[in-house]
This record gives sequence, C-alpha cells and structure tokens, in this order.
Amino acid sequence: MTMSTNPEVKEDVGAPPRSAWYNTPALQIPILILLFTVAAAYESVHLSALTSVDVGVHLRTGYWILQNHAIPRQGLFSQYPGSTWIASSWAYAALLAVAHKLMGLRALPVLLMVMEVGIAIVTFLLARGWRGNFWLAVLLSAASQCAITDLQPAPLTCSIVFYGIELILLFRSHRTRSTKPLFWLPCLFLLWANLHIQFLNGLCVLALFLLAETVEHFIHRSGHLWREDYTPIYSPGLFGAILGLSVFATVLTPYSVHLIPEALSDAYSKIAFQYHAEMHPMNFRRPQDFMLLLLLMTAFFALGRQRSLSLFKLGLITIGTLIALRITRDGWFAVLPAIAVIADAVDGEESSSQLPEGERYRIRSVALAVGVPVLAVLVIAGIRIPATGNVLMDRAATRLPVKACDFIRDNHLPGPLFNSEDWGGFLTWYLPEYPVAMDRRLGLYGEEASEEYFETTDGRNLQAAPTFTGARTILLPKSAGLARALSTFPGLTAHYRVLYNDDIAMVLERQE
Repeated sequence: MTMSTNPEVKEDVGAPPRSAWYNTPALQIPILILLFTVAAAYESVHLSALTSVDVGVHLRTGYWILQNHAIPRQGLFSQYPGSTWIASSWAYAALLAVAHKLMGLRALPVLLMVMEVGIAIVTFLLARGWRGNFWLAVLLSAASQCAITDLQPAPLTCSIVFYGIELILLFRSHRTRSTKPLFWLPCLFLLWANLHIQFLNGLCVLALFLLAETVEHFIHRSGHLWREDYTPIYSPGLFGAILGLSVFATVLTPYSVHLIPEALSDAYSKIAFQYHAEMHPMNFRRPQDFMLLLLLMTAFFALGRQRSLSLFKLGLITIGTLIALRITRDGWFAVLPAIAVIADAVDGEESSSQLPEGERYRIRSVALAVGVPVLAVLVIAGIRIPATGNVLMDRAATRLPVKACDFIRDNHLPGPLFNSEDWGGFLTWYLPEYPVAMDRRLGLYGEEASEEYFETTDGRNLQAAPTFTGARTILLPKSAGLARALSTFPGLTAHYRVLYNDDIAMVLERQE
C-alpha cells in the first residue's frame, strides 16, 4: 500500500463546506438591501402617501386625542355630531399626530416607507429566508410586494404586518410541533386591537389553527393516519388559555367589548360592499391581480403534492382565497398564507435549530450587515423628501381638492358644506371649519343616512339627503355626474352657481 505524500493535497474533514458563489454574503447583502428598500425608495420619489383619501381623518382624530386627552365617542368633524362613533384605530391616529408634529407632512410618506420595509421583511421571514431558502424567499417576498399594492399610511397597512407576524408564529408552531410560539399571540393582539379593526381576521385564523390541531388530534387517536409526520400538540387547557388570553387582549381597548360590533359596520357594512370599489370582487384588470392568482395556484399545487395534508394549511389558503376574490381590498389575506405554504412545501419539515452552527452564524451576520444599510436608506430617503409644506401640498393637489378648499376658506363661503365622500377624510383635516356631510366612516352615519347620500350623488333623488338640500356650498369632483348636472342642466343652473372650477374640483353655491 502506498500513501500519497503530495503536500498540496490536504483535506480538512471538520471544516464546513464552502458556500457556492450565489450563497455568499457578498451577493446576499446587496440583494436583501434592494428587496427591503426598493418600495420605500419609490415612495420617497412619488410621495403617493400625500394623496391618500383616508389619512386626513386619522390625522385630525389624532390631534383631537392629544389635545383633549380623551377618546372619541361621537361623530366629530361631521354634520352628525350626536351620532355614536368608535375610533377603532385611535392608537394609530395618535401616533400619526405625534409624527406629524415632529416632521410635518413628511411624516406621511416616511410612515408609509417604514410600513413598506416592514412588509418586505415580514414576507421574507414568512418565506423562511432565515432558514437558508434565500433565493426562494427573495422571489416570494418580491412577488408578494407586487401583489400587495395601493398601500397607504393607514391602519390597514399595520394589519398586513401584524398578520404576517401571526402567520410566522403559527407556521413555526405547526412545523416544529411546539406551542411555545403561540405564547406571543396575546401580546400581538393587544397591539393589533388598538391599531386596526381587522385584528378580527387574525383571531379567526388563530381559531382555525386550534380547531385544525384539535380535529387532527382526534383523527389520530381514532387510529386513522391522516398525516404521516403527525406529532400531537393538542392540549385542551393550553389551547383554551391561548385563545382566551388572545380574545381578552382584544377587549383591552378604550371601547372594551363595544369595539367589535360598532367597528364592523365601518369595515364590512352593506353600503361599503355596494358603493366602495375596493370592496367589490376582484376583476382581474390589474397586473397585481394576476400575481395574486399565480401565488394561489402555486400554493394549492404545493399542497396537492405533499403526502401529509395539513388541515390548517388547507383551510387557511382556502378561506384566504375566498375572501381575496370577494373583496379586492383584502388580497393580502391570501397572499401571505400563499407564500408561507409554498415555502413550507419546498423546505420540508426541518426546524431552525437543526441548522449547523456555521450556517446560523452566517445568517446572523447577513442580518446585521443588512440592518444598518436599510436604516440608512430610510433616513436618507426621508431627508430627501422636501421639508417645505407648500411643495408637499402641491403634490397632494394633484389628486385632492387643495386649491378648491383654499378658495372656500379665503372667500368665507357659507356652510353647511356638501362634499364628495372620497374627500371627506381630507376635508376633516384641511378644512376643519366646515363639518363634512359624509366621509368613509360609514359606521358613524348609519345605513339610512349613507343610502340617502348615495342616492343624491348618483342623481336618483336630489332631495334624498338632508345634507344636500340644506347645503349652501357644494364641493364635488369635476368629473362627478352630480357636478356636471348642477352646472349644466337648465332646470338646475338657476339654483346652483359655479364659483370655482379647476382640473380636480368644482365649487358651487346654492342660490337663495
């Protein structure tokens, strides 16, 4: 037997295998920085947050909370001051007001940029990028950001982030067969319930998870092999405690148990389904609709190829699909489960604790190396946003009636004011002297008053809404059918005079 004595041939059996070039930090770090910041950088240039139709009412509510050290309970800023109103997003409104005090109008795009970075990070983690599925996670995170569009600096965007965090915890518990991740859920719901009403969606998903685990437990006990990899984690006391604490956390708000029924009328009212375009079924006229469909098809295909069918995954993706296809606004409710299911199908059943120490160290190093540049990009992008309020208001004026409101204020036009519902939120902040006839707080106005308003704006009955028949000043989009009718129809022009007209809005005055 001869032994090689070539000194150039050396083997280090204990050394970890060398990573391929596409898995090295030198490439992963810039890719992650781009993935996490591209949406925020885009917002810093286009400033779409300034044209949000809903942010105004949150901003005005936040200032009212800070000034009065109280929580709204009646119809502030509207022509229905005696009506009951529950500000389900009161904590978000207060935070927004604080940010506006510190940064002025720059707070709106900066806040949206932070939320967009948060969504990018959450989707990357949900796609198990931390487990070493780097390129798949990058692809899924990018696809989800393409599918979740039209974001605003609004509480709904907070719900997207919180829902992603909840799914990370639930999928980790489902994958590792451990209940420890579930202990974080009551804390999550405590924050979520004070920021946005769609914490109810998260509670339903938690109930689905616990129900699926319970059903699978009893199927397993009956001797049927439902899942080959099944390890029971069912514990009646523990499951009940987690669900009970999570529900209890959601009533720790200023409105306690009264939050849910009142706030639901804002989020899912009959009037909203009828008149708000974002509540209509998905029509597949936009590229993001097809991206969502592609993610859903891939998720169902991934589930179908698995030997062990998870009731939780199947129920989650099915319910998410039904809701997303029925309500365009809630497409995110299907996107996030889809990327989690796809990532789980590709990665298998390994847990993060099974990663080699060298791999865990590399992931931590990449995370630290990415965090500082991402923060720097946010700071630089925020600084480059103009600090001058006039410049930012000019951007808002491209879609909102800024100049028309200036005309009304400068000429001291008489009230009451009749306005477009879409502009109601903006008017509560920018034109506070005039209580609005209608905004998107449908729970405040009730179905009867809302129906009367839409009958009038649709031209079906100009006498239906008292807020219109009693209005002295009328502010409507120039393209609105009611504005064209009042300014051109011979039978109406004798009673309404156009005072102001631009590319966005029209201001009319009722003739005595």
